[in-house]
Amino acid sequence: MQKIFIINGGQHFAHSGGKFNSTLTGWTIAILKSNGYEVRTTNINDVYEPVVEVENFKWADVIIYHTPIWWFQVPNKLKHYIDEVFTAGHQNGIYASDGRSRATPEINYGTGGLMHGKKYMVTSTWNAPETAFTLEGEFFDQTSVDQGVLFGFHKMNQFTGMTRIPGFHFHDLEKNATPERIANYKEKYQQHLMEQFSAVEQLS
Repeated sequence: MQKIFIINGGQHFAHSGGKFNSTLTGWTIAILKSNGYEVRTTNINDVYEPVVEVENFKWADVIIYHTPIWWFQVPNKLKHYIDEVFTAGHQNGIYASDGRSRATPEINYGTGGLMHGKKYMVTSTWNAPETAFTLEGEFFDQTSVDQGVLFGFHKMNQFTGMTRIPGFHFHDLEKNATPERIANYKEKYQQHLMEQFSAVEQLS
């Protein structure tokens, strides 16, 4: 049985109550448990102990991050969570060093992770429509979420030794979050999730 650790990064702040990311976390828990996976979860709005969170990372086979995007970055509480937990994981299961040696400091940066064999997935939620990333002349200059805003986030996880499972991005969730679109997103996301997990199991 694969062990899945889900991090709900839907921060409560100002006009944002983190409701969609809580709903999304619920979808993920339900479909994974119904397919026999063991699941642990953390909500970044709750009180947590960094050393306990490190143990969740060490326990899991797959980490799933659910995060909204605020001002083209992850919310500050999710960033604070990562800073605290990854620091507590230094030489304690997450990373040993930056990977370089003093003899050859020019090479091997980013190879000191301790989470090899583990995988991660990121979902992101946006006010921006998908066309802002795909159409010529629109805001993101035809740069994808993963190659643009989330590039550093992916490198962070690569630094720990984890490999990426293709994620899923939810767009236009403020001005155009109709019940029909949410229901369609749920169906497509759950299909994506099970396809990706089936592919991982076939490679294991």
